Amino acid sequence: MYKKQVKLQKLLCLALLIISALIFIYSLGIMTDLYDALYSTIRSASNLDRSTVTGSRVYYDMQDFNKLFLKLSIGMILLCVVLFITNTHNRRKYYIGNYCAIGLVAAGGVGLTVWAHGQIEAYKAQFLQINFEELAAHATKRKTLYTESTFWFDIHYVLFALLLIGIVLLIANAVWKCKLMKEEQALITSGKGAAA
Repeated sequence: MYKKQVKLQKLLCLALLIISALIFIYSLGIMTDLYDALYSTIRSASNLDRSTVTGSRVYYDMQDFNKLFLKLSIGMILLCVVLFITNTHNRRKYYIGNYCAIGLVAAGGVGLTVWAHGQIEAYKAQFLQINFEELAAHATKRKTLYTESTFWFDIHYVLFALLLIGIVLLIANAVWKCKLMKEEQALITSGKGAAA
């Protein structure tokens, strides 16, 4: 039974690290289409309301969010690395450091998800206020990207759902681990020995 559990915990730690890396890549790409489509519409960065396209200031409004999102996604990667530093990925018996690492990853992942979801949804709503007729005319005139797609806003549902599923499974795996450790201790105490 322990072999299955240890194999699952290794897969979960690796999966969470990969998902965190994907969130980091997402934080790098979320502004790509906005830059290509909206950057040239603002005439002066000192006056964001002076634009050839109504509502295009969303590109500038998202800058601070994007910088913080990038830093927090790096932080999430580092939290997942703590799982490996504490040997949570291959330890047969958990110690306090393993539980702390799992708690940090869970708290960080849930916190990042709640914060980022709220921010991304607010900026998506702001993006949808753009005058797309003006944007189409600007794109034709300047030969820039024209897009009404909310793909970069919507893909966060998939990424953060995967992160939350991974966290739930990691916690469930830790509960399973506790159960197995108690059963093993009971067998040792009763003098029967632990079954491998």
